[in-house]
Amino acid sequence: MKNYQGKKVLITGGTHGMGFATAQMLLSAGAEVIVTGSNEQRVAVAQEALGKEAVALRSDATSMADIQALAAYVKAHAGQVDLVHINVGFSLLELTAAVTEESYDKTFDINTKGAFFTAQQLSPLVKDGGAIVFTTSIANTSGYAGMGTYSGAKAAVSAFMKVLAAELAPRGIRVNAVSPGFISTPTMGVSGVSAAELAQFEALGNAITPMKRHGRMEEVANAVLFLGFEATFTTAAELTVDGGLSHRLTLPS
Repeated sequence: MKNYQGKKVLITGGTHGMGFATAQMLLSAGAEVIVTGSNEQRVAVAQEALGKEAVALRSDATSMADIQALAAYVKAHAGQVDLVHINVGFSLLELTAAVTEESYDKTFDINTKGAFFTAQQLSPLVKDGGAIVFTTSIANTSGYAGMGTYSGAKAAVSAFMKVLAAELAPRGIRVNAVSPGFISTPTMGVSGVSAAELAQFEALGNAITPMKRHGRMEEVANAVLFLGFEATFTTAAELTVDGGLSHRLTLPS
């Protein structure tokens, strides 16, 4: 196990799913962790589960006031951090014909606007030589039906990540992204679907992923920590954690 004793990490969207698994892994290796979530109840549950070495805060990624308050909290209580993991995400399975202005705005506000301004406000608090890791998606480059707004929103994050990597390179700060495929999380990464639709979505993921299974949250967490601490000569990169799905791996005929 890696030793992250003395490391300070902020994970937005860290109260459940992949962000929570990353927080657990860091804490077990000695890091100090701040996680955020927009749901008050989830924040309370996460705080109890993570223990006294973690701080769980309610923060809405779509609110500039909340983002600025988060930056002020980090500055006051942590000073500087070694890693910021920007992990907040939201997706709906909607065919293009069904997308409304409301669902479009919500998808881009959470995934893109939230990520952009979180990075803007928190990057001054990342130590020189530290790292920022975004969560994007293999949907960035794939044409999956029903994921038009989500794909576009995450693709925008990928583009911004590369620009920020160039801007922060003089400080030695590496900026990368982890790009998950089908991952076993409580929501499977989608909102507003029935249990039957979720099961169908899961079956689809197992069928089309070359490794014939979903990834585990801990496997994504390992990739985040690799980019955050081990990949010291890597920046502006997007690391896929998708069982080969985005590379269209096939067996020889």
